[in-house]
Amino acid sequence: MQTHSHFLFVYGSLLSGFKSPAYEYISKYFKLKGEALVKGTIYDMGTFPVGTPVDTGRFIKGELYEIKNPKELSFILAQLDDYEGLYPDDGEDIYYKRDLVETNLESGENIIAWIYWYNKDVEGKPIVESDNMMDYLAGKQEN
Repeated sequence: MQTHSHFLFVYGSLLSGFKSPAYEYISKYFKLKGEALVKGTIYDMGTFPVGTPVDTGRFIKGELYEIKNPKELSFILAQLDDYEGLYPDDGEDIYYKRDLVETNLESGENIIAWIYWYNKDVEGKPIVESDNMMDYLAGKQEN
């Protein structure tokens, strides 16, 4: 498996549909390549969704982004690592880990990209049956 990528896969609060300040940051440094799938499961943690990797069976639908300026990648990943809490203050938990994953674009192209996986226990949490977080949240608001 490769150890480097100029691509980022997002499936939660960094999706374009959220229009969050974090997405505004993403769109400043990355360009949208398209919708893509990764092997994984999304769980509903109550106040936020999380994704965990799986080997088979389930997929997460998200967005694949390519960095605009590869020379800025280390800086930008450090900022995203901070946003995702990879380096918390003493006594705080680490909730996510950054990893490389194979993404599958609708065109059939496979691209290795960075992803932030949830790094804590999800036992007993409801699985999001929709592979698309935006669809799931829209349905949750209707109920």
